[in-house]
Amino acid sequence: MEALGDILAPYSELIAKVAGTITTLQFLSGVALMNDIRKKGSSDVYPVGPFLGGVVLTVLSLKLANIMNDAAMINTNLIGLVINFAFLFGFYYYASSGSRSKIWKQVGYSSVFLLVVTAYANFEDPTKIEFRLGMLITGILVYLVGSPLLHLPKIIEKKSTEGMPFPIIFAGNLVAASWMLYAISIKNTVMVLQNLLLLVLGGIQLSMFAIYPNKPAAKKPKDSKKDK
Repeated sequence: MEALGDILAPYSELIAKVAGTITTLQFLSGVALMNDIRKKGSSDVYPVGPFLGGVVLTVLSLKLANIMNDAAMINTNLIGLVINFAFLFGFYYYASSGSRSKIWKQVGYSSVFLLVVTAYANFEDPTKIEFRLGMLITGILVYLVGSPLLHLPKIIEKKSTEGMPFPIIFAGNLVAASWMLYAISIKNTVMVLQNLLLLVLGGIQLSMFAIYPNKPAAKKPKDSKKDK
């Protein structure tokens, strides 16, 4: 990694700008998923996690950006927060009444979590909270990227990736790859390992799309009973 880091070091600023641009574009990756939901007329088959998690992540990232006093991060995450709120509203709009109650419950849990973390960040030593909040954000990212793998047995059983948000997964891999290159260029081993883990988890999910179609496998018709 040292040799590659030396090669990429002169381009670290450029790589950072590219990674930032890809991250901003990733916020829009949910457009394709929302269009699928609109066509189906229901969001029940999809998990709300990517959109609700996006709101949680952008709120935490805004807090971290304020601590770091990083204007670029603040602007990027403000845009992301608005977009994710719009997606979350659209997801709720197309949800059935039964699913809406579950969404509200998850929104409630997420709100309490954000209040606790924000309160802690306000009282903790600024020199410590920057690292701890960064690690918390990484943990949430790993959970969000890896959570679809919990449905792996069902995907294999149905032989279908229906319900897995391909645009978001693909965009997430691009973001992880770009930030890993940046981490290599600045020789930040922890950041490299974090994004490498995200790439591995995302790669496993992308492999499912190569193996199984996005529509449920057609059921084989039962053999008609022979006349006696």
